[in-house]
Amino acid sequence: MRYHTGKFTAMEEILNLNVLVKQMALAFGLAMLLGNGFAIIQNRRGKSPSGEEGKFRAGRAWWLFTVGALIAIWGAASLLS
Repeated sequence: MRYHTGKFTAMEEILNLNVLVKQMALAFGLAMLLGNGFAIIQNRRGKSPSGEEGKFRAGRAWWLFTVGALIAIWGAASLLS
């Protein structure tokens, strides 16, 4: 990290935006992974949200689970590299 002797610092250096974007990708991917994984498990147990109507779409849940896994792997790999 570069230090400035001046009064103002670039916004990127204050917030460290390069790392922040990588962390957000990891968090978003993990949220998709955990949320859809929980929905899949609850559906297999025969439970559904109270007050909700409609059928469980397993294909959509598995698709979003897979996309979340890919985004989480991408975010983790970006942070480690």
